[in-house]
Amino acid sequence: MTDSQKWLVLAAAAGTGWLIYLLAPILTPFAVGALLAYLGDPLADQLEAQKIGRTAAVSCVFIAMFLILAAILLLVIPLLEHQVGRLLASLPGYIEWLQGVVVPWLHQRFGLQTEIFEVEEIVAVLKSHWSQAGGLVATLAGSLSRSGRAVAEWMMNLILIPIVAFYLLRDWDILIGKVRDLLPKRVEPTVIRLAAESDAVLGAFLKGQFSVMVALGVIYTLGLWLTGLDLALLIGMMAGLISFIPYLGSIVGVVSACIAAIVQFQDVWAVMPVIAVFAVGQTLEGMLLTPWLVGDKVGLHPVAVIFSILAGGQIFGFVGILLALPVASVTMVLMRHAHDLYKDSELYGNRPG
Repeated sequence: MTDSQKWLVLAAAAGTGWLIYLLAPILTPFAVGALLAYLGDPLADQLEAQKIGRTAAVSCVFIAMFLILAAILLLVIPLLEHQVGRLLASLPGYIEWLQGVVVPWLHQRFGLQTEIFEVEEIVAVLKSHWSQAGGLVATLAGSLSRSGRAVAEWMMNLILIPIVAFYLLRDWDILIGKVRDLLPKRVEPTVIRLAAESDAVLGAFLKGQFSVMVALGVIYTLGLWLTGLDLALLIGMMAGLISFIPYLGSIVGVVSACIAAIVQFQDVWAVMPVIAVFAVGQTLEGMLLTPWLVGDKVGLHPVAVIFSILAGGQIFGFVGILLALPVASVTMVLMRHAHDLYKDSELYGNRPG
């Protein structure tokens, strides 16, 4: 590749980034639709292999996605709403524990003069707003109804996402083939190899890591429920869904579950079953879930994950958050390729002669 061609590629990349930045406010349904199409393509290909037409296969995939989404909405959201209600009902106990245990300990240990807010009033305000809002769904609907533009954008995204996802999924293989046909023949093998590596990384992260997150959420929830913890679902699913950053989910889950257990059972020893639940979850994640569902293809450092999400959100907003980890995964593949090129170059080694 000549210097002029390299500059042309660099300019094209910069122009694409600038265009994404300008169009970020309207890209959400297209980004979500492309993500759904990418996730559904392997299943659609398998159905096609069973002599099912592409459109019929895509329709089957969409029906499956709709049923999963409906199950989540009908089962999980009411349970979470019930858990939030329990949390609000338990807040006075948490406040009492904070005032009677934590504040005196801080004063005795460090000499801190910590003043407690009028927490009873705060709890009353929270309960009042929650009861007036009528729960999670009513709160979301109320926030949307206060802005006609927000309602219009929300409805537009809700309509566009399945439409975009359907057409992208139906024509996915055709689009990939056209992109491949546009590649310069000299670099086509390298690009195809890098694309295959990127697909393996993305597949491992988006499918495998998501499965690990859900599995950990279920394990934590069931374990905490067996210990008798009232907030088992809320704490367990929260810990599972943020477990894509190693150890963060278990740390947040252990701390919040231990506090909830102490307040609920009024016994310090009640934390032992909670710690055992998260110890079992971490063991299963390290020895079974991650090797089985993810493997060693991703390799994103936790700091890289955090930076990618924050940087994507800062530059491109919600679209940046949505695309942060896929882009980081592909970038990692490209950096590995650049590293190999550098190790084989004269710049790294001694110049001949």
